[in-house]
Amino acid sequence: MPRVLLLPAALAVALLVIPLIALIGRLDPATLWADVTSPAAMSALVLSLQTATIATAACAVLGIPLALVIARAGARTAAVLRAIVTVPLVLPPMVGGVALLFLFGRNGWLGAALETVGVRIPFTTAAVILAQTFVALPFLVLALEGALRATGVRYEQAAAALGAGRWRILWRITLPLAGPGLVAGVVLCFARALGEFGATALFAGNAPGVTQTMPLAIYTAFNGAGVSQGTAVALSLLLLVTAVAVLLLVRGWRPGSSR
Repeated sequence: MPRVLLLPAALAVALLVIPLIALIGRLDPATLWADVTSPAAMSALVLSLQTATIATAACAVLGIPLALVIARAGARTAAVLRAIVTVPLVLPPMVGGVALLFLFGRNGWLGAALETVGVRIPFTTAAVILAQTFVALPFLVLALEGALRATGVRYEQAAAALGAGRWRILWRITLPLAGPGLVAGVVLCFARALGEFGATALFAGNAPGVTQTMPLAIYTAFNGAGVSQGTAVALSLLLLVTAVAVLLLVRGWRPGSSR
């Protein structure tokens, strides 16, 4: 490698690391515990954990079958489905929020029908879960689909030849072989749901105790309302610690990670 490339590489590392160091440097150890445990912070933290957990469960219920379909489909079908799954990753989150609002809003395609039976989704906790599911689902699907393709189908075919049924093959062979990819996908999905901001802000709003998750509480604090800036910095650090823990957990489940 040409040595001249070390300079831009070092600058890239600095660009990624120094802002995080600056964030940690703004922490006040004397008030850290009080900031994290303040009523506003605890409300945002608990709501974030609850909605992210439910959204991750929804992603697992919907995403595991979709990943199986993509992994076992023909090349053209798989390419189309993979492109559809990837769309939320490249869309600005705000666009996802607008799309959900137009679908479930009072005048939306489904929203109008739901209004007739007394069901209202926008600006409720359910809207937070839907927004988190929308943006986090691709992480689980793509991680699991890649793992399924890597394992191949030879063990499944051998089991089928020995008389094993489809469900038995799925639970005893397919999913265990793709276990590292499934765990990585679930963990990344949870982390993405926990940090979701844009779609949630537009589709669910920012009501404390109802739709104000940690990212929204941080945003509100730095705009002069809601929790204090000290609490916002403490919550930012908590999200940073969560992200690092997610990366370490995913690395621990990757094949060959011990080498």
